[in-house]
Amino acid sequence: MLTEKRAQIRTSNHALSVSELNRQARLLLERSFLTIEVTGEISNFVKPSSGHWYFTLKDDKAQVRCAMFKNRNQLIRFSPKQGDQVVVRAKVSLYEGRGDYQLICEFMSQDGGGSLQAAYEELKLKLNQEGLFGNEHKKPLPEHPARIGVVTSPTGAAIHDILTVLKRRFPGLPVTLYPTAVQGEDAPAQICKAIILAEAHQECDVLIVGRGGGSLEDLWPFNTEPVARTIFDCEIPVISAVGHEVDTVISDYVADVRAPTPSAAAELISPDQHQLKLRLRQQSERLQRQLNSVIQDANNRIYNLKSRLRHPGQQLREKAQRLDHLEIRLQQAAQLSLSGRKCRIENLRTRLQANTPQQRLLQHSERIKNFKSRLAQGILHKLEFNRQQLNKAAAQLNTVSPLATLERGYAIVQDQQGKVLTDTHDSSVGDQIEARLHQGRMKCTINEIITD
Repeated sequence: MLTEKRAQIRTSNHALSVSELNRQARLLLERSFLTIEVTGEISNFVKPSSGHWYFTLKDDKAQVRCAMFKNRNQLIRFSPKQGDQVVVRAKVSLYEGRGDYQLICEFMSQDGGGSLQAAYEELKLKLNQEGLFGNEHKKPLPEHPARIGVVTSPTGAAIHDILTVLKRRFPGLPVTLYPTAVQGEDAPAQICKAIILAEAHQECDVLIVGRGGGSLEDLWPFNTEPVARTIFDCEIPVISAVGHEVDTVISDYVADVRAPTPSAAAELISPDQHQLKLRLRQQSERLQRQLNSVIQDANNRIYNLKSRLRHPGQQLREKAQRLDHLEIRLQQAAQLSLSGRKCRIENLRTRLQANTPQQRLLQHSERIKNFKSRLAQGILHKLEFNRQQLNKAAAQLNTVSPLATLERGYAIVQDQQGKVLTDTHDSSVGDQIEARLHQGRMKCTINEIITD
């Protein structure tokens, strides 16, 4: 097909522009290749502010430019970097502006990591469902281990890092190395054998199982089921210290404690000699203070006991002196009691003389005389008061009496039925009326009525 296209270009009657040439080349490439997968090593990786990725994919003989746009690279679960071996799923294209042949990537995965990652997730799910990751199975680490066991490569960086940390923190802590391969096909079996051997020796209080950093393939022995089950079944507390802080393997989940690095595992399990010395000094000072306090308390008690211990002669003299004081107090109390009784008898005699029958008769007689005098005065006073009240009431009654009004020349006019007349409308001409005067009454006939 490419040959046919070249023939068409040669037989064309007009020359192509560069942009037209690149456009036709792009269309030819995109139509000739469907989506393909390409593996290679990343180089010249660039990530501008737009979020797109631009890099070169190469092997030992050739290279090709690649572009992965933001809407696609957002789905990638890892961060690619210079030197990573990857597999990309891409379309073949051409960048018309420069005439560069390139791959437009749609997906990227780490080369060789896809199947391993799937196996890792499958084993992780299986062991988790069986309960190997449960906290109830985790054994506590010893606070001050007598000996530490290390399962790792004798030539790797892990044992060097662990020994360096222990030398700094607690140089006297013994370490037993159980050498094993930590990568390769034979590594899982050797790791299991070393753990079982350490458990059989029964000389270590804690076991560090790990290695330094590496790729997923390098760390794979610690993602195998035999190693995971051997760590789970180990009676010695196990610290998993594999790779760097970002690396996570199956042994991290199964172990009793996970350390991000071998150095961190040594830091975790080893006591700090400086802290221990400080604590020992503080405890020594505290013990010395308590001992001095106990000695001081004992001396105070001895001094008090010595001060309380007296000579028998001194005690006899004190008892005799106390006896004399008690005798004097007894005599004084007897005299005081006798004087009090005499005074009481004298008071009773005086009260008895004051209450004889003759004396009481005289008192009652005087009281009767006083009552008679007060009664006569009270009667006279009451009569005078009643007389005054009567005169006052009579004067008030006379003031409002109709008779007093009649004495001044007035008369009371009544009809034949005895009703007092107060209005001319209550009577008529010719009616018989009666006028009551101050002295006597008059029968009258009305001749004329004058209305005011």
